[in-house]
Amino acid sequence: MKFIHMADVHLGCEPDGRSEWAQERKRELWETFRDSIADAKGKKADLVLIAGDLFHRTPELSQLREVNYLLGSYPEICFALIAGNHDCCSPGSAWEDFDFAPNVAFLGSRAVECIRFPALSCEVYGFSYDRSQITQNVYDSLHPSENDCFHILLAHGGDRDHIPIDPRRLALSGFDYIALGHIHKPTVMLPGRALYPGALSPIDAGDEGPHGYLEGETHGTSVQVHFVKKALREYVSLAVDADESDTVFSMRDKVQAAITRRGKENIYKIVIRGQRHPAVQFDTELIRSAGMILDVKDESVPALHIEQLKERYRGQLIGRYIESFEAAAPGSVEEKALQIGLEALLS
Repeated sequence: MKFIHMADVHLGCEPDGRSEWAQERKRELWETFRDSIADAKGKKADLVLIAGDLFHRTPELSQLREVNYLLGSYPEICFALIAGNHDCCSPGSAWEDFDFAPNVAFLGSRAVECIRFPALSCEVYGFSYDRSQITQNVYDSLHPSENDCFHILLAHGGDRDHIPIDPRRLALSGFDYIALGHIHKPTVMLPGRALYPGALSPIDAGDEGPHGYLEGETHGTSVQVHFVKKALREYVSLAVDADESDTVFSMRDKVQAAITRRGKENIYKIVIRGQRHPAVQFDTELIRSAGMILDVKDESVPALHIEQLKERYRGQLIGRYIESFEAAAPGSVEEKALQIGLEALLS
């Protein structure tokens, strides 16, 4: 049996909400999800597992209809999904009475359900969140039925407020594969058995690195699984070094060149490091126009050649200022005060 395991799609989210590209990113979440479902057909997958937080919030009826259309367009593929803490199946929500396509199994109860796929000799166990926080270790006591099926657990959580998970107990549960959701970075809890694919697309600047889904194939009760990169963009922290020759515009060009090398499609947090000319102050707003940049931090320091400045300005204000700090220890508050004061005087 071939399967795809995804989680934390967060449809409806608007990443980088104050940026000029926020609406584009919101649409991209849907496009990446649609393309991933299409991949299942291209890879001849039998089953697609969605381990919670398909939506960023409890979905509206219109959102469920869109997803049902996409999943129902591939009747030869079985789909199994649960609701997570973000899109919980709360009382009175659109989840409750929604009629999914025949090939879609929504495990919407807050009690554990088992869905059997006879053609695949597979059983999928799981339940949905009915509220945003569940602090009990619910998965610790779950075990599959004793039969010849391949047993999968769909599970969402792993931290203190969202169903804590003990890997040791999970290893003894008897499930052949545990499809996890909630952690946004690809993470292996139990090699070959319990894995987080991470968010399908990054939705927060802290979600750095590649994003996508897991592709697996069963061999008896064992699984071979590998990560498939799918997201159109990544969040990237990028350090750019300054030197004394840099001007405001040369630094912007440096940042732009670094972004071109790393990938213009990505979203960046820029940190400027190194030593700049004391008379230069970098314009962080100008630098932000060099690409899809969320934030620019200038951590550069003025290049202060203390002995040269002391000789050059001996007997003058700057020279006397330097002499007054000659007893300052390296790394001390006094040395920092010397640097700040010199930067102000020289500029």
